[in-house]
Amino acid sequence: MTKIPNFTPFEGAILGWEVDDIQATAKWLRERGVNLENYPFAQDRDLGIWTSPSGDKAAWFKDPDGNVLSVTHLISRACRGCGRAARLLW
Repeated sequence: MTKIPNFTPFEGAILGWEVDDIQATAKWLRERGVNLENYPFAQDRDLGIWTSPSGDKAAWFKDPDGNVLSVTHLISRACRGCGRAARLLW
């Protein structure tokens, strides 16, 4: 790794992880000193979790260099056995 002078982080998420329980993951990160971003569109003001119209959820945080990272919970993947439509997708 090399420190790059005048580095400007990308404004969007550059790396993310899919998790089974986003609330538990966000709390776990916060308990370990990670500051979750609290964007104005996030419905969960405490943990900064945004819920999309489809029910998918996301939360964001920054690494020490200011890069935006994310955790997501995708309802469409968590609900594989939830009816015919879900079975057709997978």
